[in-house]
Amino acid sequence: MPKRAENPPPTFAELGIAAELIDALAELGITQSFSIQELAIPIALDGRDVIGQARTGMGKTYAFGIPLMDRVFDDAALRELDGTPRALVVVPTRELAVQVGEDLQRLAKFTPVRVTTIYGGRPYEEQISALHNGVDVVVGTPGRLIDLYDRGELILDGVAILVLDEADEMLDMGFLPDIERIWNGLPAAPEPLQTMLFSATMPGPILTLARSMMRTPIHIRAEAADAPTTHATTKQVVFTSHRMDKPEVLARILQAQGRGRTIIFARTKRTAAEVAEDLARRGFAVGSVHGDLGQSAREKSLEAFRTGEIDILVATDVAARGIDVDDVTHVVNYQTPDDPMTYVHRIGRTGRAGHSGTAVTLVGYDEAHKWAMINNELGLDQPDPPAWFSTSPELYEALDIPESAAETVGPPRKVLGVQRGERRGGARTSNRNRGGSRR
Repeated sequence: MPKRAENPPPTFAELGIAAELIDALAELGITQSFSIQELAIPIALDGRDVIGQARTGMGKTYAFGIPLMDRVFDDAALRELDGTPRALVVVPTRELAVQVGEDLQRLAKFTPVRVTTIYGGRPYEEQISALHNGVDVVVGTPGRLIDLYDRGELILDGVAILVLDEADEMLDMGFLPDIERIWNGLPAAPEPLQTMLFSATMPGPILTLARSMMRTPIHIRAEAADAPTTHATTKQVVFTSHRMDKPEVLARILQAQGRGRTIIFARTKRTAAEVAEDLARRGFAVGSVHGDLGQSAREKSLEAFRTGEIDILVATDVAARGIDVDDVTHVVNYQTPDDPMTYVHRIGRTGRAGHSGTAVTLVGYDEAHKWAMINNELGLDQPDPPAWFSTSPELYEALDIPESAAETVGPPRKVLGVQRGERRGGARTSNRNRGGSRR
């Protein structure tokens, strides 16, 4: 179902949602719908099952959040609110749970609907207390949701709406059995369960699950089936970079003209920590998000990135899935992604919501085969990336880096939220490289 290109996007008022939700959106500066919202909202408001497909950054959260909130707030077909959940939103990661929960809370501002977020890494007591105090919409990760359900703390008897967000990521992370268990625990009566499944891609196992569990779902794509997998507003710069020169190259990239918020992706937790530490020593305002950090440190870095306290975030793929910031100007693949879809998800963090962006990929000499696979599958027409160094004029020209760019930009800083030697579980962050010598 392609987007109608001949008409301007409708306002939310024209889509027929409750005035209280329109007021909340207007307060956020949101008045017109994105393509996926324009197509999904009217169908979801009728209680139909929906499979929504759109690239990262194209408004999927409100595509399901608006009809979900509208129905929970003001649909006579749903039972009266009584403090037990009427809607359940399942997401793959803690960070995404926080982001979606915050978006739904903003949307509910002028309604009595209560939203709570449940995920691992936080004390059980505060989440159980929120459930006991009464909640109408629950956002959570599969593991913690199942834990609280098994304990009898999460009551699913009144759930009428189920949303699976980033379903392809949940498949990649092995959550499919958990999803099926949660789904099977939901009631089919007195009113039929409405299910909305949203994802950037639709792998076979996800479609099989949807066909077996959903009621004649309507499959909505926000663009034509042959549309490019990456945002047209994103400039992609790819070159081969020697592993020993990557820190110097990265320092120059971060001094490009017009660079704002920037996300740097590393493949491993070790590399993410080392890159963040190196950038902090060079004077950059940087935070990191990876699996070796405690949940509080990860949340502190994400919040600082959203508010502008820091403008650089170094992240691994799993940890970054909850980052939802529209004005990221640059994404840097410090290490080449393992597969094409990871590449799409990474660079989808820039060029969002009509903004322009730049995605830079540093292909190591041992990563050429990975880039070849990505290039071939996505049709990027860059089979042989040029070899550039931190001193190459082509690098400066391609990314608008001033000639004055240096290896440092100021006195050393600390990586936000990370004390020296602090890692989750008490293990220390090593200051030695793989060969055992001091860096």
